[in-house]
Amino acid sequence: MAASFWESTQRRYWMFSKEELAQMREKLCDEDPKLDFSPIGHRVCPRESPRELTEYPEIARLGKRLGVRQQAIATAQLYIKRFYCKVEIRRTNPYLVITTALYLACKMEESPQHIRLVATEARSLWPDFLSLDTSRLGECEFFLISEMNSQLIIHQPYRTLATLQSDFYLTQDEINLSWSIINDHYVTDLPLLYPPHIVALTAILLSLVLRPNSMTGAAAASNIAAAGAALAQAQVGRGGMGSGTGAISSGQTTPGAPGATEKDKQQEARFGKVQRFAAFVAESQVDIEAMVDCTQEMISFYEVHEQYNDKATRDQINRFIKARGLDKA
Repeated sequence: MAASFWESTQRRYWMFSKEELAQMREKLCDEDPKLDFSPIGHRVCPRESPRELTEYPEIARLGKRLGVRQQAIATAQLYIKRFYCKVEIRRTNPYLVITTALYLACKMEESPQHIRLVATEARSLWPDFLSLDTSRLGECEFFLISEMNSQLIIHQPYRTLATLQSDFYLTQDEINLSWSIINDHYVTDLPLLYPPHIVALTAILLSLVLRPNSMTGAAAASNIAAAGAALAQAQVGRGGMGSGTGAISSGQTTPGAPGATEKDKQQEARFGKVQRFAAFVAESQVDIEAMVDCTQEMISFYEVHEQYNDKATRDQINRFIKARGLDKA
C-alpha cells in the first residue's frame, strides 16, 4: 500500500486530463455502432447526458440500508468511475456494478459486508434487475478488479480536511459544508482529474464563501466571485512573497466598530478566514489553477443539479437493461 498519494497507483495510473477522459469515453461510445445510443452515460459524449447523477443516489440508498460509512461509499463511486473508463456502460447492468463496487469497497475500507446480505439488500431495492444469486456478484467483482488492474487503494480528500480544519479555525457548520462538498464532487469527473488535497482545499474555500443553506445553483453561482477573489489574492501573494503576505498570514482583520451587529461580526470573521486561507495557498506549492477549475466545476455541478430529472435518466437506464437482457445475464 502506498502511504503517500504521490507514490500511489491512483496518481500514476488513474489521474487524467479532460482531453484524455474525453478521448477514452468517445472511443467507448464509438466502439460498437450497433449499440442503442440512449441519452445516458458520460456527459462528454454529445449523444449522452450524465449518468453519475443517477449512480450517486442509488449507491447512497444501498449504503444506507447496509449502514456503510461515507468513505466506503466514496471509494465505491471512484471504482465505478474507473470501471466505466474501460467498459461501455450499455454493456453492463449498472445496478449490479453499483452493488459489486460497494461490496468491494467495504472490503478495502476494512468494513466488510457479507455477500448474501449485500445481495439481499440490493435485490430489495432493485427487484426487477437483480437476483439473489451471489455468484453473479462474485463474477462481477473479479470483472471490476481485472479492469482496474487490481489497483484498489484510494486516497480521499477527507483526510486533508481533517488535518487542516483546525488550521483555518473552521466552525462545525463549515466542516459539515466542506464534507458535503467533498461528497458531491464524486458525482463529477474531479476525482479523476485532480489530487485529493486540491479537492479538499476547494471544499474548504467554498465553505468559507458560501452559507450552509446556499448550496443551490443560483446562490452558489452568486458567490463564485468571492472564491475567485481569494484565489487571485493567493496568486498575487505567491508572486511577491515579501509584499504583504505577512500581514494576512495570521488571518487578522480590523476589529469591528463598537455597536457592530452580530451579522457584521460574522462577516468580519469569515473575511479573516478567507484571508488566512489565501495566505496559506500563496505560501504553499498548491496548484492554484487546478483549484480555480475545481471551483468552477463544483459551481457548474450545483447549477446543473437544480435542473436534473432523476426519473427520466433512471427510466432510460432501465430501458436499455431490459432491451439487452442484462437483468438476466
